[in-house]
Amino acid sequence: MREAKVERKTLETTISAAIVLDGTGTSTLDTGVPFLDHMIDQVARHGLMDLAVMAKGDLHIDAHHTVEDIGITFGQAFFKAIGDKAGINRYGYAYVPLDEALSRAVVDLSGRPGLVFNVEFTRARIGVFDVDLVHEFFQGFVNHAMLTLHLDNLRGQNAHHQCETLFKAFGRAMRMAISLDSRLSGSLPSTKGVL
Repeated sequence: MREAKVERKTLETTISAAIVLDGTGTSTLDTGVPFLDHMIDQVARHGLMDLAVMAKGDLHIDAHHTVEDIGITFGQAFFKAIGDKAGINRYGYAYVPLDEALSRAVVDLSGRPGLVFNVEFTRARIGVFDVDLVHEFFQGFVNHAMLTLHLDNLRGQNAHHQCETLFKAFGRAMRMAISLDSRLSGSLPSTKGVL
């Protein structure tokens, strides 16, 4: 099985992230940021990955360091778990609706980090969660997972729905990209021969 566990400690946060790419969609989450737990659970369920994320952070300041560092640690665990990428589809995409909201995620496991994030949330907070942190989470993830990710919220009026469709679409796009294709016979889906 393709799996990994990473622990990361700074003066601001202590985080562990474990991932099983060929999982069943289960998650064990305790980040101190309940809304983020809810979103990461969507990634696990829709990506059919098993995820465990534990975090202790300086939440007395705000959630920024914790959310960003979870993205970083999750990205490091993903990068370790995906290994040499032999036989993977490489590309993945998904459109996910939730009532009035619709989002699209497109991913390329290219080895080149890049995030294109086209989201205009309809309000600044979902409960106490600052929606600016969604970008920080995904930026941390792509920088350390070494992949390109395009996230677009195409429509939506409810910020919770907008956010949830982004994470669900991300999970489904990742599920497609990491899937193994037997026709590749273990080779890389790249004319360069490296990813």
